[in-house]
Amino acid sequence: PLPALSLTDLSKEFGGLRALDGVSLAVGSGERRAIIGPNGAGKTTLFSLISGETRPTDGRIVLFGRDVTRFSPHRRAALGLARTYQITNLFPRLTALDNVAFGLRSRGLDKARARARARAWLERFKLGDFASVKPRTLSGGQAQRVALARALATDPRLLLLDEPLAALDASTRVQVRTELRRHLTTFAGARLLITHDPVDAVVL
Repeated sequence: PLPALSLTDLSKEFGGLRALDGVSLAVGSGERRAIIGPNGAGKTTLFSLISGETRPTDGRIVLFGRDVTRFSPHRRAALGLARTYQITNLFPRLTALDNVAFGLRSRGLDKARARARARAWLERFKLGDFASVKPRTLSGGQAQRVALARALATDPRLLLLDEPLAALDASTRVQVRTELRRHLTTFAGARLLITHDPVDAVVL
């Protein structure tokens, strides 16, 4: 079978500074991989290249057999790519429910079915009581769980986890890590995690 993701000699320069230099990587369908490195190593830049938010200086990105090097983030998402962020990146004007439903609506699901599925995901993350709440009133742990639910609700073929626990305090981090591991055990797609914490890599 074709790999979910294939990177070939991927490089990125910012104003003459080479942030990434010749990265090659393959992630098979259903495979779990982790990239571990200190802050500033270029991990988030790598994810921005994969998700299409940043264009590479050199190299090639292939998703599910298609060259997506010049594809927009939306076109990559349509192929089955989902990403979480260090900072939750929720839409501030949408409720928790509509944040989770957003990806489903963008995939063509009608409003009623998207919201029903989003509500089920919030319940799975024990956030059903917060469905009508906007992000500014959520705690850091709650917001991160909403963001994770939004990514998983679309049943992606490849899930990019960008330091999903980095912004949480120590006690919340342990709780969300445990919940995330439980939900990921039933996730059949490929998974690529970047983190500076080896514990997160082992647990997730």
